[in-house]
Amino acid sequence: MGKLNGKTAIVTGAGRGIGRSIALQLAAEGANVVVNDLDAVPATEVVDEITGAGGAAVACAGSVTDPEFADRFVGTATQNFGGLDIIVNNAGYTWDSVIQKMTDEQWDAILDVHLKAPFRILRAAQPVISKAVKAERDAGLQVHRKVVNISSVAGIYGNAGQANYSSAKAGIVGMTKTLAKEWGRYNVNVNAVAFGFIETRLTMAPADGDSTIDVEGRQIKVGVNPQLLAAAKQMIPLGRPGTPEEAAGSVVMLTYPESDYISGQLIITGGGYEG
Repeated sequence: MGKLNGKTAIVTGAGRGIGRSIALQLAAEGANVVVNDLDAVPATEVVDEITGAGGAAVACAGSVTDPEFADRFVGTATQNFGGLDIIVNNAGYTWDSVIQKMTDEQWDAILDVHLKAPFRILRAAQPVISKAVKAERDAGLQVHRKVVNISSVAGIYGNAGQANYSSAKAGIVGMTKTLAKEWGRYNVNVNAVAFGFIETRLTMAPADGDSTIDVEGRQIKVGVNPQLLAAAKQMIPLGRPGTPEEAAGSVVMLTYPESDYISGQLIITGGGYEG
C-alpha cells in the first residue's frame, strides 16, 4: 500500500526535470496524477511511464498562464478521478536581466508563470475542495489535502539579474502562508519548498556555451556559466548541486500523512546553502 493510495494530484510543469520526478514519485506512492506540461509530447511520455508501471495518470498539456487553464486543469482531475487532493505548483522558467535592461514583457512573463498561475489554480480548486469537505464532514470523515508551492532561494536571499524571478518566488511564499490560514478550516496543509541549485536543463552549463529553450515563441537563454557553476558548488555545504529526484522528494514528503500537522512552512532544499 502506498502512502497516497486513492489520492489525486495535479502537478504543473511535470513533463521534464523536477516536475517529472514529482509526478513519478507521487504515482509510485499510489496517487492518480494529472501531468501538465507546456508541450503535449513530454506530458504524454510521463503519463505513459506512470501507466506502464501500473499507475494512473492523464495529461493536461498547455500553458499555465492561459486564463482558461486553471479551470481545465482542475476539471481534468475531477472528471477523470473524481476529486482533488494534492496540488503542486511547479511550472516555471527564468528570463534574466539586470533591472535597467529588464523589459515589462520580461517582468510580466515571469510573474505570470510563477505567481499568477498558481493563484488562478488555487482559486479554481477552492470550490472543489470546499464541496468535498462539506460532504466528508456530513459523512463523519476528516480528510487532509496538500498544497506544495515551489519557491527558490532567490526569493529568500535575492539573486543578481533576477528581480522578476526573485520577486515572484518571494510572492509565492506570502501566498503559501496566507492560504495556510485561509484553508486550515478545510484541513488543507499549504507549504512551500524553496529550491537551491538543482541540476536541470535550465541550470546546467551548455556544452557549446549557449543554449535556449522555446517558451510560447520566445527564445529564452538557459544554462549557467561554467565559472559561476563552479563557484556555486563551492558555496553549497554539501559540496554539490541537488538532483531532480532529491528536489522532488522534498516536495512529495509534504504530501504524506506524516505531514498532516505541518502547514504554512517554507523548506529550503539547497544542500545547506544560505545566501
